[in-house]
This record gives sequence, structure tokens and C-alpha cells, in this order.
Amino acid sequence: MAILINKYTRVLIQGITGGEGSRAAKEMIDYGTNVVCGVTPGKGGQSVEGMPVYNSIKEALEKHRDVNVSLIAVPATFIRKAALEAIENRIQVINILTEHVTVEDCALIYASAKKAGVMVIGPSSVGVISPGFAKLGVIGSGEVKNVFTPGNVGVISKSGGMTAEISSVLSQAGIGQSTAINIGGDQIIGSDFVDILKLFQSDPETKAVVMFGEVGGSYEELAAEFIKSGGFTKPVIAVIAGSFSEKLPKETVLGHAGAIVSQGRGSYASKVKALGEAGVFVTSSLIEMVDIVKNLK
Repeated sequence: MAILINKYTRVLIQGITGGEGSRAAKEMIDYGTNVVCGVTPGKGGQSVEGMPVYNSIKEALEKHRDVNVSLIAVPATFIRKAALEAIENRIQVINILTEHVTVEDCALIYASAKKAGVMVIGPSSVGVISPGFAKLGVIGSGEVKNVFTPGNVGVISKSGGMTAEISSVLSQAGIGQSTAINIGGDQIIGSDFVDILKLFQSDPETKAVVMFGEVGGSYEELAAEFIKSGGFTKPVIAVIAGSFSEKLPKETVLGHAGAIVSQGRGSYASKVKALGEAGVFVTSSLIEMVDIVKNLK
């Protein structure tokens, strides 16, 4: 099994004619993902990687009614319009690859998606992969088959690079992944750790989850509260980066969109403390992470 995407996934790519969109299309098709079409306003009638391009999602759905996932790879200026179009057409899973989306646009997209019952991953998300089934976005790039392997450990990460790194280390140790997800590290994201943990809780094939967190925001603390309350009952291993930040002056700006520490939450120490109190295995070492996963009963 897997979450979010599987062998039944049918993908539409918004911005498929652009550089990032066409790159993602090729990588996804090469992996075996069922990409059925693309949308770029004004480019209808063209084709990319053999996929037809339409001017709007409404037009695309008239021909491809089985589309259930959208990858958005349009410039940040057009993200609001593209995301709202996907939400209004009730596409159930939307992955926003684009970076530098404004906080205002993120907030509007988040609120609209929640109201419509649509799941948004991102922005600034390189994608999602359910090894052996489907890949969404550019996660793992062209080396994806050497990085991700089928298994029963879920991976959730703020960092795109660390989504692949954690999965690669697990794979080298003979530990496969059910689904690996880069949720993005912006201040406001469509789906946080708790949202994804809920899905993994319901997936019978996922036996444990590895989370990668970092300094800033309170998503890790919220996950700790959720786990502590009994919302997630499977083993969780949290790899938290940023121990160095404890030695920096409190006013230091770390330069990450979501790296905001305030009112005692968001720091490295507060995340480690909250997760530890929730019964999560916490480490900053990938080697130790592997040992913990191997020793799970």
C-alpha cells in the first residue's frame, strides 16, 4: 500500500510546457507514473513528452475524467490562480513544486483547500514518491530508482534533499519506504506532519515513520502533541537538524522561509523536548536512525 499516490494515480501537470514542468513530466513518465495531460493557458493543442496540453483544467477534465492528482510547476506569480483552479475543480491531491510563493497566497490556498476537502502538498515541495507505484514531481531526480525502494517505513521531511537522503540511507540498509513526502519548509504549507501522520496511521502497510525536522516553525511540536494524544500509534523516529543554532545569539536570522522561533517554540531544543516527551525516538544522526529502525519490534 501507499498514501497520496499509487498505481491508480492519474496526473495532470499545470505548467507542463515550462522548464520545470517538462522536466518533471519526463522524470515521472520514465518512472512509470501515469501522467495523462498538461495545462498551460494559451498553449492548448501542443504536446509535451507525448502528453496533450490544454488551456484549462476544465477543458482537460472533459477529455480525462480520471485525473485525481495535479502537479503545479508554474512561476510564483501565477501560483494563486493555478492552485485555486485545481481546488475549484476538486482535484484531490495537489503538489506545488514552485518556490517563493508569498505568505498571502499560501494562506489563501491553504484556506481554500481545507474548505474544499482537497489535500495540498507544498509549496516548495519537490514531490512525493510511493516506490514501485508512482512518483510526483522531481523528487530524487533521475537517480530515483537507486534512492527509493518499496517497503513499510514512511518518510516525511521539510527538506527536499533530506527526503532523498534519508530514504537512500534506509534503502542501503535494506529498509524500504511505503511513501516518502517532502512537505516543504515554508511558513505556511498545505499539509504538515500531523496531516501526513493521519494518512500513515490508516495505512496498514506502513509500520513506522521517519520525520525530518529543522529549526523554525511549530510543525514538529504540533506533531508531538498529536502523537502524545494517541493520534498516531506507530513508532516514530525524528531526525532533527540544527543543534548548532542553540549556540547562536537569539536574534540570529537563519534565512529559511519557515525558520521562525518565537515564544519558546520553534527552536532545536523545544522540538527535541516535545518529541521526546511524546515517546518519539529523537536523533540528529542518520546512522543512529537506521539502528533505531532496525531494532523496532
